[in-house]
Amino acid sequence: MAEAIQELSGHDSLAGAPVREELLGASDATIDDATAHGDPMVLRGLIYQLTGDEEIAATTPVVRRGGGLFGGLTLDEEDAALVRRKAAEFLKSYRDRGAGDLGIGPAERLLTSMTLTIGSDPETDALDLWLEELALNPWARGLEWSREPTPRREDFSVTVIGAGMGGLNAAIQLKRAGIPFSVIEKNDGVGGTWYENRYPGARVDTPSRLYTHVFGVDYSYAYPFCPWTENRKYFNWVADTFDVRGDITFNTEVRSLEWDEAASMWDIAVDGPEGRRTLRSNAVITAVGFLNRPNMPDIPGMERFQGPSWHTARWPAEFDPKGKRVAVIGTGCTGYQMVPELALEAGHVAVFQRTPQWLFGAPGYRSPFQSQVPWLDRNLPYHTNFMRLRIAGGFIAGFGPLATIDPHFEDEHATSPVNKAARDNCIAFLEEKLGDPDLVRKMTPEHPVLSARPVLVDPEYSILDAIQRENVTLVTDGIRGITEAGVETDDGEVHAVDAIVYATGFRATEYLFPMSITGRGGRTVEELWSKTGSQGYLGAMIPGCPNLWTLYGPNTNGGLLVPAFQEMETLYALKCIERLILDERKSIDVQEEPYRRYNEMLDERNRGMAWSDSRAENYYWTKFGRSATQNPLTPLEVWNALREPDFADLDVR
Repeated sequence: MAEAIQELSGHDSLAGAPVREELLGASDATIDDATAHGDPMVLRGLIYQLTGDEEIAATTPVVRRGGGLFGGLTLDEEDAALVRRKAAEFLKSYRDRGAGDLGIGPAERLLTSMTLTIGSDPETDALDLWLEELALNPWARGLEWSREPTPRREDFSVTVIGAGMGGLNAAIQLKRAGIPFSVIEKNDGVGGTWYENRYPGARVDTPSRLYTHVFGVDYSYAYPFCPWTENRKYFNWVADTFDVRGDITFNTEVRSLEWDEAASMWDIAVDGPEGRRTLRSNAVITAVGFLNRPNMPDIPGMERFQGPSWHTARWPAEFDPKGKRVAVIGTGCTGYQMVPELALEAGHVAVFQRTPQWLFGAPGYRSPFQSQVPWLDRNLPYHTNFMRLRIAGGFIAGFGPLATIDPHFEDEHATSPVNKAARDNCIAFLEEKLGDPDLVRKMTPEHPVLSARPVLVDPEYSILDAIQRENVTLVTDGIRGITEAGVETDDGEVHAVDAIVYATGFRATEYLFPMSITGRGGRTVEELWSKTGSQGYLGAMIPGCPNLWTLYGPNTNGGLLVPAFQEMETLYALKCIERLILDERKSIDVQEEPYRRYNEMLDERNRGMAWSDSRAENYYWTKFGRSATQNPLTPLEVWNALREPDFADLDVR
């Protein structure tokens, strides 16, 4: 443990950092104001790490009320004031010393500092994972060659498909490792799903500081939960700061992959401005995501509607909702995000809801940070690192207990005491916001919390406020069909509208669609999955497809948050490629038996999770009776599985 702390803390992210000119010019009043807005748990761990002040260590966390999906800990008013005063004193002293280079402090202090930030002791086995999330070493999830690479590295080529979050990370890590690569992107810009989804209200439902690569820890976000415009800024910053934009071929889509056994190469058919052409590469990393192919419903008469209609992922930039009557079909996360914003401009919004979703209040969800928070990012050393750790602690610690079924707990509406407490809090939130028992009933799901995707909302203004507006109608009758004039419900009423928006999700379980992939021996991935649906080994490899790795592949929703999962899968792929290069081998493939064994284990564990409840209607499950999306493992289990390939499970030739 001590060695891990020493190794990771040896990469002081501020080594050689320029003098903080803004801080040098800051008054005592500015510093006092900024620290007064700092998260007390963040300041608690960070200032202790930098000073070793035992008075800070003696403070005691308390349970925070109204903390969103997983709640969390904070400090009471007296302890918070003490920590903020200590932070202000440190900053003033640092300013007066010139505000220059500053090391992280003693390595042996880090474990206590992390505990003070999170509010509980990190598991000993998980310490390395927590240190990575702290991001003192921005390249903690990059490849470090185990020995000097052979000249073959210069001849080994990798094609990355997709320039969203996963693809950009893969490109940057390949570049850092000195492995030749290229990126193919179907859009004309980077960002993936955040390039395509531009509907009103589109924003992340993971705190933005965790929706960030480890190497992007110092990027200062404007919002705690960024809208799509800010997400695009981040991805453009990544592409330009790490100089990979020139390695991306835009407006080009991969149509098929075919393995050439004799050459141990992939033939990659692409369509672009130059028409159809074929590329060749030793290896392929797919980063196409799974929430990027719109799922259009099959409703009779859709083609008859006389006005414009579209899926939320294809939002037309020219559409002006002012004064218009708009129908929104679908009330998952997208619908619940979009309706409140549409309601502020449209003449009328008709919301067609089949299934309500559980709503969790997240204070400040729609609002930018107060200016003092980014000021601390810029001027308080390591503030971004400890903010990241603080948020990771809440999410990683809270998800598992809330999602796991307690077989000894009997309640028709919940899966465990923790799950029931979350449900009770959600009901109380509905009752507080709505008041009307009939509306509360309509907005209360039958399924347990986390059996479908929960939705974060701003307590100040959300779908619950929107459906009480005079210009919004919540329709819970089933849809019979679409007419020339609008949407007809089962009661025979036609809701006349000017435009229809389909907030009906994505073809989430059809991984890699619509690419065709033909692997070793001529077997296609479609044939492999014909009786099981989409499956993968660690979510990263598919048997019969040598030198092919998938990022955010089957069963990678859960375990780790999306950016961390993709970073670890990329590291896994690079370590496999390292093996090929250093040992002068040609191909690496997962064997069938470990692949089957892994998926059987996932299926068994998934049956013990809240999302196995049959009352939930969602994209998690396939017609084969298994979840192709959800991962029931703990963060530590996923991280351990991906950090070092188990070559006994792999066929290296």
